[in-house]
Amino acid sequence: MNKMIGALRRTFGVVREHVGTDHLGNKYYIVPEQKTWTGRLVRAKRLVEASNPSEHEYMEGNIPIEWDAWIRGRRKEPPSVEELTKNEAYRQQIKLKATEVEEKDLALKAKEYEQGLLATPSRTVAAGHAAATSFGKQELGEEPTSTANTFQPGSWRPNPKQKA
Repeated sequence: MNKMIGALRRTFGVVREHVGTDHLGNKYYIVPEQKTWTGRLVRAKRLVEASNPSEHEYMEGNIPIEWDAWIRGRRKEPPSVEELTKNEAYRQQIKLKATEVEEKDLALKAKEYEQGLLATPSRTVAAGHAAATSFGKQELGEEPTSTANTFQPGSWRPNPKQKA
């Protein structure tokens, strides 16, 4: 029976077995280890068929981390539905706890600002933006400037409005 299955695989090409589907609609397959018609051994492969096949539509998080670990070979068995739902519920709990802690922290800081235990953060005003080409450059003033080609000794006189 195994010889017949192997012959069919070699005849009709790569046969992939459906392993599972995630909640986003991505389908996961495994191509078992097999021999080619020349007798060469081809290693097993794990594949994902994305629900949105265009590469420009892919965003981080389109593949759940449990399936990503299986695809990359970090785990031997594909994740079960129970494991996926349990992990998703756990992630939601962590997000809720994080927002609660953040709200408590903001309330505590506001209370400490009112009581004078913390100094209010100072706001710095910077002219321009660091990405701008003129950031940090001095504006042109009334200071005299010259180049080496047009400079005449003794031609510059200090501004009488300026004091030393």
